[in-house]
Amino acid sequence: MAMTDLLSAEDIKKAVGAFSAAESFNYKKFFEMVGLKKKSPEDVKKVFHILDKDRSGFIEEDELKFVLKGFTPDGRDLSDKETKALLAAGDKDGDGKIGAD
Repeated sequence: MAMTDLLSAEDIKKAVGAFSAAESFNYKKFFEMVGLKKKSPEDVKKVFHILDKDRSGFIEEDELKFVLKGFTPDGRDLSDKETKALLAAGDKDGDGKIGAD
């Protein structure tokens, strides 16, 4: 399954483009722009599994760095600061990874 099976290619392009500058990534705005906030919990889990490149059931810090590339191959890598902020927002139990729930 491709990301464009779940989200609009146009929305993905706009969202990734909006955060193309280093240190500009805002995960709340990005997920809203890409259309995830309007999706069902089932569709959000499908997106999660696309981003979970190693199929571990979790998205770890090393996978988060490349989250924009998970939406489109020409997305940039997140900086260490951006990656840590995204991890902190999603890691509810402090184990260093984000689960599907």
